[in-house]
Amino acid sequence: MSVNSLDAMSEQYYDVLKEIGNIGAGNAMTALSQMLNCKVDMKVPQVKLLEFKDVATLMGGEEQILVGVFLGVEGDITGSMMFLIELEAAKHLIGKLMGMEIQPGELGEMETSAMKEVSNIITGAYLNSLSTLTNMMIYPSVPFLAVDMAAAILSVPAIQFGMVGDKILLIQSQFSDDIDIDGFFVLMPDLESYDKILKSLGIVS
Repeated sequence: MSVNSLDAMSEQYYDVLKEIGNIGAGNAMTALSQMLNCKVDMKVPQVKLLEFKDVATLMGGEEQILVGVFLGVEGDITGSMMFLIELEAAKHLIGKLMGMEIQPGELGEMETSAMKEVSNIITGAYLNSLSTLTNMMIYPSVPFLAVDMAAAILSVPAIQFGMVGDKILLIQSQFSDDIDIDGFFVLMPDLESYDKILKSLGIVS
């Protein structure tokens, strides 16, 4: 049995993907806590299967300014992944990491580099947990970072993902040190890779 489209995904598939999302997000927050050298509390991640057009709404609307980190997923499975966070929340994280207050305005070269490093740690922890669960080699490509309105940032994976289906797996993780921050993971394996993930977990033969 194979997954022909995400629309045809059964509850069983969805439950497995939710579990992957929960473990991945939990590991990512642990890594972030170690990186920032402070306690990071995390609420239970919200895992949703959404139509692409509804994603921006969940993130505060199409005009919400986001920092988006887009990277390819390579190895035994292929696809792509995004980590999205509001600009002001990103500045808070960068300030924590750099031990300084980030000034208003656009992110400079140093701040962008720091945000990429934060994203590398978070997405790396997420993919490592997926790799451990599936016993497959999975690793990220070099990340691409953009600061723009939600509609513009989401148009990049929308074009790529539109070839596969109109629904995506979105993991919303709310975490806090002294302020609440919403981070969003968007995992987009290609359909063949969904099959490989589910077979490795014994869900399909």
